[in-house]
Amino acid sequence: MNQEQLLEQIREANLNYLLLAQHLIRQDRDAAVYRLGVDEELADLIDKLTPAQLMRIASSNTLLCRFRFDDRVILDLLVAKGEKRAISSAHAAILMAQQPAETLA
Repeated sequence: MNQEQLLEQIREANLNYLLLAQHLIRQDRDAAVYRLGVDEELADLIDKLTPAQLMRIASSNTLLCRFRFDDRVILDLLVAKGEKRAISSAHAAILMAQQPAETLA
């Protein structure tokens, strides 16, 4: 994969992420704030973006979404198999919910 293909995939991922975020916010704001890991102010901004603004933001060569976990414990819980899957998923959700929401810089 060359550099231009990689950048195009990043732009496509950005647009998909922004469209999904906006859809989630408009469907169920409280759940979206939790699932996206954003604060109310950022949710308001995403909700109000026009299609042209979405396209402009998505065209960045920087990936907009990121992992909400930075430690091995949460990753291990999310990839658990078998009988421990349900309990591990719930435990991971609790740990991620304790993390502060992203704020505007």
